[in-house]
Amino acid sequence: MEAGALMMEEREIVVVGAGPAGLSAALEAARTGAQVLLVDENGKPGGQLFKQIHKFFGSKDHRAGVRGIDIGTQLLEEAQNLQIEVWLDAEVCGIFNQQDVWIVRNKEKSVTVRAQRIILATGAVENSVNFPGWTLPGVMGAGAAQTMINLHRVLPGEKCLMVGSGNVGIIVSYQLLQAGAEVKAVVEAAPRLGGYGVHTAKVRRAGVPFYTSHTVLEARGTDHVESATIVQIDEKWKPIPGTEKDLDVDTICIAAGLTPLVELAFAAGCEPLYSPLLGGMVPKHEPTMQTSIPSVYIAGDISGVEEASTAMEEGRMAGLSAAYSLGYVSDGIYSDGYEAALKRMLALRSGMFGQKRRDAKAAIFAQNRG
Repeated sequence: MEAGALMMEEREIVVVGAGPAGLSAALEAARTGAQVLLVDENGKPGGQLFKQIHKFFGSKDHRAGVRGIDIGTQLLEEAQNLQIEVWLDAEVCGIFNQQDVWIVRNKEKSVTVRAQRIILATGAVENSVNFPGWTLPGVMGAGAAQTMINLHRVLPGEKCLMVGSGNVGIIVSYQLLQAGAEVKAVVEAAPRLGGYGVHTAKVRRAGVPFYTSHTVLEARGTDHVESATIVQIDEKWKPIPGTEKDLDVDTICIAAGLTPLVELAFAAGCEPLYSPLLGGMVPKHEPTMQTSIPSVYIAGDISGVEEASTAMEEGRMAGLSAAYSLGYVSDGIYSDGYEAALKRMLALRSGMFGQKRRDAKAAIFAQNRG
């Protein structure tokens, strides 16, 4: 299909991605009176929130004690009340001339939407780990396993090995246990566990063994995973002979971090930069979430991999900033709203885990000033 021959429509703000960041951005912009179109390639909005059946923690401002799936439901109800236009099963294939969003709806109808402002909330993709047998059916990302059990009510396997002890690996391990699977072990290549203690403790209490300084050496099977070997590694990340352990598993879940989904932003011409603490290459952006292209804003994991609560705050900042740039809010209202979101954001980016992300963001903003 030729982009130049597409049907043309116009909207004030187009938000790409209806996960926690995109929903929050659309809501914030719509509250100001701006015309918002929210686009998502999936058949249901909400993104990661509807896979998160555990309760959030932190403060009341961050919806502590509320399950992710309930937060998603609340956001969707708010979007309906504000009459936000939503296109589902709609793939954004490109952004041209810094304002033309090429969208294929239901895999059959192409439309170009000319937007005055674009907010990209495209999320992130799971990282893989390569080892002999890693292409066997039964080896999958932890997020894929979470999708199967929490959205589709399908158990990915009965005997699981989790690779990675960060929050995703630990939370999904616990949810696998809740769904009736046996988690044979959690292995972590680093010398210490990576997730929050509140999550790790629940899995430990269930009797799941943890192996730090370990990785997967090999997966074996004919047409699916039938067993796996883990091995201890030294300070140079090399396997230590004689430390191999064979595990009877039919599923291996990989929780090795996420990489921001930046292809759409970079194809549009957004200037890139590298932030290892935030997942790799991200679009260069201001504290307002505006990129090097004045009409394009970002929010959530595309701007650096963090938590769902952080993604929602960035979405609010991006939505408010985009609406402000179009003249929908006064200087005072914008300043008050932005500062409130920033205060909540800084609370999230504190402590042992959060401070590193705060520093990484500060480094990005410093490059802009430079």
